[in-house]
Amino acid sequence: MGWSFKLHGGIAAGLSTVLLLLAGLTWLPGTLPLTGSKWPVAIVAALLFPTFMAALVRIIRSGADRHTVWLAFRCLPAKVQAGLGALAIAGVVLTLPSDEGNLQAPEMKGDRYFAFDTAPYARGAIEVSRSQYVAVLESDQRSMLAIPGTLFAGAAYVVLAAGELRRADGGFQAS
Repeated sequence: MGWSFKLHGGIAAGLSTVLLLLAGLTWLPGTLPLTGSKWPVAIVAALLFPTFMAALVRIIRSGADRHTVWLAFRCLPAKVQAGLGALAIAGVVLTLPSDEGNLQAPEMKGDRYFAFDTAPYARGAIEVSRSQYVAVLESDQRSMLAIPGTLFAGAAYVVLAAGELRRADGGFQAS
């Protein structure tokens, strides 16, 4: 496998690890710093789009079907397989819906707390307690970190499998 595949897959896996760890920290009491700022989301989106799109281009250029990609992934070292599997499982667990039900998009106006209720026939902003506000805020943070983290793990899987396919195809000499 070439160094560019290893670098691309390593960056994707590293970013996935960081985001999933931050998403896991939302289960601890209190909120993460920088909850009000929008620039962390912009940075994650700016990194996710080119990383994920480059991974898709690499796997499409390989011309392999899903079964072949899976077989190529199975040829990777066991530690790499286990690490990517752990990232995927952590991503799925962290993206599972929380017990906050239909509440999302928490807001604070003055000293009052609001959340958007998505229940059928009750759509709209409702006033919530401070504890509900914090729970909804943590749930939103968790999903905003876990979803891109899971996508980065998927990109790492695709890139490393494409690199393994490329390595395997390089050993084939047509006669």
